[in-house]
Amino acid sequence: MLSPVSVHGLLTTLLCMWVLCKAQSDSGKPVIQLRLAGEKRKHYEGRVEVFYNGEWGTVCDDDFSIQAAQVVCRELGFMDAESWSPSAKYGRGEGRIWLDNLHCTGGEKSLAQCESNGFGVTDCKHSEDVGVVCTQKRIPGFKFIKNSGNSDEGLTVQVEDVRIRATYSHRKRIPITEGFLEVKDGGKWRQICNEEWTEMNSRVICGMYGFPVEKRFNTRPYKLLAKRRKKNYWGFSVNCTGNEADLSDCKVGREIELKGNSTCEQGMPVVISCVPGRAFAPSVSMGFRKAYRVEQPLVRLKGGAMIGEGRVEVLKNGEWGTVCDDNWNIQAATVVCRELGFGSAKEALTGARMGQGIGPVHMNEVQCSGFEKSLTDCHFNRDALGCSHEEDAAVRCNVPAMGFNKRLRLNGGRNPYEGRVEVLAERNGSLVWGTVCSDSWGTMEAMVVCRQLGLGFASQAFQETWYWQGDASADAVVMSGVRCSGTELTLDQCLHHGKHVLCPKGGGRFAAGVSCTQTAPDLVLSSQVVEQTTYLEDRPMYALQCAQEEHCLSSSADKADSTSYRRLLRFSSQIHNNGQTDFRPRAAHHSWVWHECHRHYHSMEVFTHYDLLSLNGTKVAEGHKASFCLEDTHCDEGIQKRYECANFGSQGISVGCWDTYRHDIDCQWIDITDVKPGDYIFQIVINPNYEVAESDYVNNIMRCRSRYDGHRIWTYNCHIGGTTSSDIEEIFPGLLTNQLSHR
Repeated sequence: MLSPVSVHGLLTTLLCMWVLCKAQSDSGKPVIQLRLAGEKRKHYEGRVEVFYNGEWGTVCDDDFSIQAAQVVCRELGFMDAESWSPSAKYGRGEGRIWLDNLHCTGGEKSLAQCESNGFGVTDCKHSEDVGVVCTQKRIPGFKFIKNSGNSDEGLTVQVEDVRIRATYSHRKRIPITEGFLEVKDGGKWRQICNEEWTEMNSRVICGMYGFPVEKRFNTRPYKLLAKRRKKNYWGFSVNCTGNEADLSDCKVGREIELKGNSTCEQGMPVVISCVPGRAFAPSVSMGFRKAYRVEQPLVRLKGGAMIGEGRVEVLKNGEWGTVCDDNWNIQAATVVCRELGFGSAKEALTGARMGQGIGPVHMNEVQCSGFEKSLTDCHFNRDALGCSHEEDAAVRCNVPAMGFNKRLRLNGGRNPYEGRVEVLAERNGSLVWGTVCSDSWGTMEAMVVCRQLGLGFASQAFQETWYWQGDASADAVVMSGVRCSGTELTLDQCLHHGKHVLCPKGGGRFAAGVSCTQTAPDLVLSSQVVEQTTYLEDRPMYALQCAQEEHCLSSSADKADSTSYRRLLRFSSQIHNNGQTDFRPRAAHHSWVWHECHRHYHSMEVFTHYDLLSLNGTKVAEGHKASFCLEDTHCDEGIQKRYECANFGSQGISVGCWDTYRHDIDCQWIDITDVKPGDYIFQIVINPNYEVAESDYVNNIMRCRSRYDGHRIWTYNCHIGGTTSSDIEEIFPGLLTNQLSHR
């Protein structure tokens, strides 16, 4: 038997729900409004907050489902939901918990139509606040409706799309940095009245479009244009603080009475003008760019597949280190992006999503307001105790639309990530598609193609593409002699022959091709292990027969007496895969070479160079370390070994594993028998010919100082390429660029 109290409660809930649905259907205006709030890493995710009865509150995670998340996202104008999170993932909200025990089918127009306990009926705490991640795509034709009773400032802008519409004089410029701001609402493009528009609002729009800052502009031509144009204003003003990553995080301002062309009588449509970062500045500035001395940056991005993304690294006391992801959020990520000449951050990434760094963790618990000039100006904890490289922070930044991907295409591949490279080139005054000559085509060139197309890293470069049916009309070679350093944003920024194409083999089956991938390995040598294990050994020739067969001794050994000795500089090397995918040899099993003497297969023709150089960089002795058997010798905690050389096993280095070559194995040395006493540079280069694609080649080189007195050797001051400031790396030419390949 129900008590009078519970009957009253039930009636109240039913009445509440009936009034709710009635209100929903009668006016067409929503009874509730939604927003995504809290500690976000993307602008399309956050804690679900509901505006009801004049106040903002949250939703409890009890019985919440992906169907409920879909209703939330669609009500906010997104196409769908990706996921949802319980237990206040985006921080604890404040005020009322409006909805609990929500049951949605997924088809409801509003969260208010889903079954629940009724508004404000809950037994939850804010530690149970629910969050959602929506898809980035907006619903076409989505119409923003604001509840007339909602005078609260907390509602965020929810429109279908945003654009900077350039005037005719600016339309051919790339990137578009200036023009009228338009928002798409209800399927139509609308202007915003500039009467209450602020610089902070402009800053947010510029950031969304990949530009670090806004600038002043000449209003006269825009006033004249606006007078002649028919205007269609959006019905609201906008309030941004300036540190939002996207317009959808800005608050909706007051409602504007729409009166046709006289809607914004005291003003005109909003115009946006932005300053592009140096890498994207229109090419007019090329003349003075060479004279500009680039300062040593304090912050950089590493390991990212696309332009404007990567692991965040900071320079401190001459040494590059990483940032711990504790408290890492979109404000801090945006400071990094703007500092590097990009726009605001699309996403703040945690958990070493862009691979693990090396060296110290310089910053922890970073807190930025969003207006700092550099990440190093933000508040942070210098003590990164307990932070490992598994927690390295990374970012994805908004970059300007440069149209790079329209000048290039892949054709004939089995999927969109591979194919013959076809380039748009000017021939006899018109633009034609053609192929690229594959002479000298390698991984570095393929890397630039994949990045330009927004397809990530290169997994392979092909010099023959006869098995890919390209477009017959694009068979002619339009580009040859391509050589890239790997830092270029487009293929035509690489060195090439220009209009005078020279390609003896021609295109067709010998055209260049690529295969792209979203993730890549990253091999890094342990400089500490090398430094600690270096020593000299005098070894008799009769004990070096196998090594001589494999060309591991210097050429003078060919004439040496079998009773004579060779002086060997010996050391251990430990190579870690810090990347996001396993390092695998390019050659298939069947083409590996069996070495009878050492009784194993070599899977790569050249994997490492060991060299001793004079202080001016001349090679005085080399290790002739040709090929390796690649295997997981040790792995980080919790990672299983997968590769083993024994019994013709599969070879490679897993992510998070080490391949160790002990000092006491054959060929793990440099033959210095003919070297005179003195000061030298000891150099090791992994994957020197870029045979296998990696996310970072700069850290494949290690250099140490060495002093040899004729009896003993001292190895000290070992550095991995790219780990120290440019002042230190000037001592070791080549450390920064790793220009050591002889292809």
